[in-house]
Amino acid sequence: MGHQQGLAQQLYIDTPEQVELQFAVAGIGSRFVAQLLDFLIVFVSLVLELLFFAWVGANAPKSQSASLDTAGKWALAVLIFLNFAFVVGYFALFEAYWHGQTPGKRVMKLRVIKDSGRQITFFEALARNTVRLIDYMPGLYLAGVITMLCNKQNKRLGDLAAGTLVVHESRDEQPLLPQHNAFLPAREAAEWKNPVVSGVFAADDVAKLKAVDLVVIDTFFARALDLDVDVRAAMALRIAQQMAVKMGVTLPEGNPERALEAIAVAMRGGIR
Repeated sequence: MGHQQGLAQQLYIDTPEQVELQFAVAGIGSRFVAQLLDFLIVFVSLVLELLFFAWVGANAPKSQSASLDTAGKWALAVLIFLNFAFVVGYFALFEAYWHGQTPGKRVMKLRVIKDSGRQITFFEALARNTVRLIDYMPGLYLAGVITMLCNKQNKRLGDLAAGTLVVHESRDEQPLLPQHNAFLPAREAAEWKNPVVSGVFAADDVAKLKAVDLVVIDTFFARALDLDVDVRAAMALRIAQQMAVKMGVTLPEGNPERALEAIAVAMRGGIR
């Protein structure tokens, strides 16, 4: 559900862990500026490509460049397809592998996420950006803008098709598993000054966990900055206790987030 708070529409998502996440839905204005910046990058790239092929054509033997034969038409068709793939791929690859952001979205502090609050995958990024062509119709992004005005989450057709939405990222958001000291609250930072816990759990115990357990841990760290400190602590403890039960061990005393990171490090080290 969502309601107005300040200038941004607030969206609340209930997660499978029974934690309510809050996001500020991005409006048309901020998304337009981000889109403009991205299209500027794409436009410059295509112009450079055009200049390159113009130079190649100008320096080709006249016998080959005087007329556009069948081979030349096929080459033109391939070039058009590659340009289409480049435009779609620019948005899809950045959003899938750059934490839901393109360069334009990063400048505007925007992020694409799933309706569930999780990070989008490549297939969802590809879907929302392929449908972008329909959003453009009949021109000037008219279909997309009309669709955004017709729903509270400002979703364009691509978002509706892929199950995604664009939100304002948290002001202090940073990558989580690496460089963990930077994002912890001050009252918890002291507990993280020691090196990352390693060897806390035996390899045989960690081997009892499955890939989905690592996903749960990663998802927690990916959401940590959006959680209230008390909710975050309770959630970390609950997940750590669940992992301890699955491994058949006693949860070590101290910050449960350190235990979760130790498990994640062990699992990434080849233990599944």
